[in-house]
Amino acid sequence: MKVLVVGSGGREHALCWKLKQSPLLSRLWCAPGNAGIAAVAECLAIGSEKVDELVAFAAANAVDLVVVGPEAPLVLGLADKCRAVGIKVFGPSAAAAELEGSKGFMKDVAAKAGIPTAWYGRFRDMDAAKSFIREKGAPIVVKTDGLAAGKGVVVAMTLDEALAAVDAMMGDKVFGDAGDELVIEEFLDGEECSFFALCDGKTAVPLAAAQDHKRVGDGDTGPNTGGMGAYSPTPVVTPDIQAKIMESSILPLVRTMAGMGRPYTGVLFAGIMVTEHGPKLLEYNVRFGDPECQVLMARLKSDLLPVLLAGAEGRLSEVTLEWRDEVALVVVMAAMGYPGSYEKNTVIGGLEAAGAVEGVTVLHAGTALKDGKVVATGGRVLGVTAIGATVSEARQRAYAAVDCLDWPQGFCRRDIAWRAVARGL
Repeated sequence: MKVLVVGSGGREHALCWKLKQSPLLSRLWCAPGNAGIAAVAECLAIGSEKVDELVAFAAANAVDLVVVGPEAPLVLGLADKCRAVGIKVFGPSAAAAELEGSKGFMKDVAAKAGIPTAWYGRFRDMDAAKSFIREKGAPIVVKTDGLAAGKGVVVAMTLDEALAAVDAMMGDKVFGDAGDELVIEEFLDGEECSFFALCDGKTAVPLAAAQDHKRVGDGDTGPNTGGMGAYSPTPVVTPDIQAKIMESSILPLVRTMAGMGRPYTGVLFAGIMVTEHGPKLLEYNVRFGDPECQVLMARLKSDLLPVLLAGAEGRLSEVTLEWRDEVALVVVMAAMGYPGSYEKNTVIGGLEAAGAVEGVTVLHAGTALKDGKVVATGGRVLGVTAIGATVSEARQRAYAAVDCLDWPQGFCRRDIAWRAVARGL
């Protein structure tokens, strides 16, 4: 089979790395890809949001399956345009991708489906938003309605912090048009996890859960990021909790979206807070998480290609997934200054030594090849991914690989999986 993966991050490297292992694969392209992906796929000079160019390439090259990594091309209708010309695609329609394209829409659908989640309000007026915040008090969560690359969320512990977030998002437009409307919602206390399921419009098959680390600094300090590391499985999601998440947050969503004429096909990523009253939905995303995808692909024993094809063809009821017994953990190496401004085109050394550590695969995100050297081009740059018999072993291997890298302009968190380690896992 000929496959085109769309995207250029660590998630897409993980998908390409896993797809490359399939005996069914005959050719693999990635648009636009990165320096790491170039080792396992043919990279194309087509941006992930160049929807018409991507469809034209897929049609001209008789691509059998398009796998869409990031959310933006899905919101722009890439899956619809592929299907319109008879190209199979793993990913939701633009109408279904509105679950991530608009947080307000997502909350409205969750309410319609009776899914346990935080109370919320939607606002296009700054004064009304601030009045709601003063009425409800802090802690409280302020979100941009539109896409903000995973960063348009402020968990405000004080009223002043919440009001400042409204000023920044809606007044100063720090996230552009994404802040034209805000969603303000209840702060949920508990332990957060990322839960993934594959959907084909009518059937949902659980993948696995992971725990991400959003804050930039050790001890969960500093601003939110796109994710600084993750591990899977996570002890907070017991078999009982997984069953409850499927029954309360995944299956009702699939039924409701089908009833709305927006059947959901693709991977559904539910951000879940496991509270003392059970799991509650934080948000839906319409793609694999990054860096969660890296640990899911490391743990998945099954061939990924026929699974994604079954999702695209509406045959998920035939799928049974096999998982490794080991734990997988990823440490994100980011450019100094991230999530603020950072220097680009710094040279990264030691990649071969890092990849030689037992159980480790170094997955690339914001990288490029320049004069034969790997350089950093983004904020999140590498995902040092390790497997091990325990969380502690996987973590030890990942950090041993991190220490092999020669990149003074990079940094990472040193406490990934601290909750699991504290439990002695």
